[in-house]
Amino acid sequence: MARGGSVFRCTDCGAEQPKWGGRCEACGAWNTLVEEAVGRTGGRADRKGATPSGSPPVRLSALGAGPGVERWQTGLREFDFVLGGGIVPGSVVLVGGEPGIGKSTLLLQCAARLEQAGVPTLYVSGEESPDQIRLRAERLAVDAGAVHVLGETRLEAIMYHAHALGVRVVLVDSIQTTYTDELEGAPGNVGQVRECAARLMRFAKEAGPAVLLVGHVTKGGGIAGPKTLEHIVDTVLYFEGESTLDHRILRAVKNRFGSVDEIGVFEMTGAGLEPVADPAAAFLAGRTTGVSGSAVTALMEGTRPLLVEIQALATNSGFGTPQRVATGLDHRRLAVLLAVLERRGGLPFGERDVFVNVTGGVRLVEPSTDLAVVAALVSSVHDRPLPADAVFLGEVGLGGEIRPVAAVERRLGEAARQGFRRVFLSARSRVSLPGLDLVGMDGIGELARRLAA
Repeated sequence: MARGGSVFRCTDCGAEQPKWGGRCEACGAWNTLVEEAVGRTGGRADRKGATPSGSPPVRLSALGAGPGVERWQTGLREFDFVLGGGIVPGSVVLVGGEPGIGKSTLLLQCAARLEQAGVPTLYVSGEESPDQIRLRAERLAVDAGAVHVLGETRLEAIMYHAHALGVRVVLVDSIQTTYTDELEGAPGNVGQVRECAARLMRFAKEAGPAVLLVGHVTKGGGIAGPKTLEHIVDTVLYFEGESTLDHRILRAVKNRFGSVDEIGVFEMTGAGLEPVADPAAAFLAGRTTGVSGSAVTALMEGTRPLLVEIQALATNSGFGTPQRVATGLDHRRLAVLLAVLERRGGLPFGERDVFVNVTGGVRLVEPSTDLAVVAALVSSVHDRPLPADAVFLGEVGLGGEIRPVAAVERRLGEAARQGFRRVFLSARSRVSLPGLDLVGMDGIGELARRLAA
């Protein structure tokens, strides 16, 4: 494409189209095509007889086993756990999250701890001046005075200073403010974001330093820019949490050097982010026993079991159409469970407002938490508290049956460690654990009768 031209690219799938349209022809998404200026000629294949660049191909059998993947540990236990043990040299990590959630504070703490461990680090900020970064660093519990700070948005300058200093880790805050002179267009557009991320990836693979990028998120919760941005990097982390709560969750959705779907839990304090040593106990810290509508379940976040509290409230509706409000739970899943309870359990919800809340800002995704939601709703309708030492595990089908869940041994082990002694689960679960009273049930009708008795 000639210099000065433009194309339209889909921010969801990255497909390219010659003209604007309301709907992407590749993925079918609406209003996702944005104009991208093209400032240079696209790549061409090497001509016949041209000398190839790079190293020649080799057989895998010819490569030595080596000592394994080297990692730099930041000292933030939860951050290293999500990454799979630490930062891998030459890797590119993308950290996304809503404004004000603590992304910059997290990376500045990582930079300070890496410098203390003898790993030279460069913190690049395109949104704050070095003086503003110093003011933020003074509030942290860790000494960040040795960290090199650069207030720059031009990619060529960032790479020059990183090479000149010989740093091993480069933190760019943020990728949306970075631009390259080789492309036309303002920082933050689709072309600039993709090209800057791709060049930083090549810089990391060729020169060896690890690169950590901060990415803003859109209204839909995805990282702003083309979807191909997440395919370029090695690891994608999302920093989540409610601004009104102290806990923050770091979630891995892609990791070439570790497990995906792992989470790390942090607590926001006046001195920065502190890793939570026992996340399961932290999410249950404010739980009040002896109140109806409260049930505890165990969910799996990667390889880590977590205990969370589910609260439900069912009251007589004061309007023509009952309300259905769910926080931390898909409202469509709540509608399914209410329909099953009314048809299979004999509980009327047609004239009741229903409110369900998952405490701690946790989101329920896996169906193994269905039984806990049902138990909390039954408890609220009958206004009878559930046993304080009980955990509910099971998937609820449309026929009202209770199905077994995966990794039940690990969930039960965590429940026993937290002091729970009774577990309500599917009668088809083939598991036993000393010290736990396992109550097997076939359907939610049996559960309703047990809780109402």
